[in-house]
Amino acid sequence: MPMNAAAFSMNALPNLAFSGAWVTSKLFDMAEKIHGMPRIAELNIIADGSEIEALDMSGAWVMHSVLNRLSTQGKTITYKGFKPEFAERLEIVAHEFNRHANASRDIKITPPSWLEQIGITATKALKEAKDLLSFVGEVSLMIVASIINPSRIRWRPILYNIREAGFNAIPIVGVLAFLLGVVVAYQSADQLRNYGANIFVVDLIGISMLREFAPLIAAVIIAGRSGSAYAAQIGTMSVTEEIDAMRVLGIVPMEMLVLPKLIGMVISLPLLTVWADMLGIFGGMLTAKTQLDVSFVDFIGRLVKAVEMTTYTVGLGKAFVFAIIITMIGCFQGFRTHGGADSVGRQTTRSVVQSIFLVIVADALFSVLFSILKI
Repeated sequence: MPMNAAAFSMNALPNLAFSGAWVTSKLFDMAEKIHGMPRIAELNIIADGSEIEALDMSGAWVMHSVLNRLSTQGKTITYKGFKPEFAERLEIVAHEFNRHANASRDIKITPPSWLEQIGITATKALKEAKDLLSFVGEVSLMIVASIINPSRIRWRPILYNIREAGFNAIPIVGVLAFLLGVVVAYQSADQLRNYGANIFVVDLIGISMLREFAPLIAAVIIAGRSGSAYAAQIGTMSVTEEIDAMRVLGIVPMEMLVLPKLIGMVISLPLLTVWADMLGIFGGMLTAKTQLDVSFVDFIGRLVKAVEMTTYTVGLGKAFVFAIIITMIGCFQGFRTHGGADSVGRQTTRSVVQSIFLVIVADALFSVLFSILKI
């Protein structure tokens, strides 16, 4: 398994908890954290190294700079939970510090330049993309295994996720889709009235809602509502070591936590898209009646002629892909959570941002593809 980045937490003072891999490749953002350390009121600090995954000499040097900064503030530091080999490396580094007592006792780590920061950001993004691809592959293998052996599928969690992600989201999706249909009709009413093309409001609302707006608005709402919940739930379980306990009991976390969410979302989001289609067109129909004098009968008659079956199926196909993206990103960021509660919030926020970003990117790619295929 990949090692977590080096981190230290002062959330449970007087404990100063070190975690992750304190090795050269995992220290890329440690300079900013050290320079941003707040002053601590406690006089006796306990340095807890029980969560350290690996420690090389570079990591020991940086870790000692963290502890040395506290020592210069008059703190007494007690070591706890360090493996013998880790404690030995820290002693070697401390000895080197003492040999140069006349020099500065704090490591001077200069913040990276803008060019280095670009490289660091690009490297982190590529590594995260690689980890996401590995996660998707692992889930795909689990899906194949479940198809081969359907008895492994957990139907009760699937039904629970359908209720949470689908049924409970019906009001908010319906209201926003209705208002979106009203807005689209209002914005186009003046221009269509000027050219005497009132009836074409039906084409505009029908095609835009079924093909673009309904699946997109439903996906954005579900990404913020359910995708964030997935990341928070799995992230909290990771922090409290419940996922490790599941592995000890022989329960596969992917099968227990990811697969029911994925199946539930794949079922729920297309159905929510159909609901958004109906409410969005209804909102546009009411506005067309009040603003353009297009009767309900004329609206429905024109809608049947203007909207083809492919327009409807394109929207459902997008919703299916969006459901996979939202679930994968939410669960992936949840499993990447480590450390404490601050990491849960950070990964939850990242899951929402990435889900919405990838949904919009996928929608743009669909538009280009359908334009090429003339669908």
